[in-house]
Amino acid sequence: MATLSIRLPDSLHRHLKDLAKKEKVSINQLVSTAVAEKMSALMTEDYLEVLARQGDRAAFDRVLAKVPSGPPDPWDRWKAE
Repeated sequence: MATLSIRLPDSLHRHLKDLAKKEKVSINQLVSTAVAEKMSALMTEDYLEVLARQGDRAAFDRVLAKVPSGPPDPWDRWKAE
């Protein structure tokens, strides 16, 4: 396991400490989880961009053309509440 030293403003450190206490985890665990969540979001965006570049618009249009036109079934209709 690696060690990382970071400098935080006092106010951010104080909020981090309070939140960790509220969540009943260590500051290290809270920071590790936050970093993992952010990395996951960024990596997912990159992954989806790669998949999008592999898409074939003509193939999509061919599949979409097979969908019958007409109103949706009653259970598929969006209802404003």
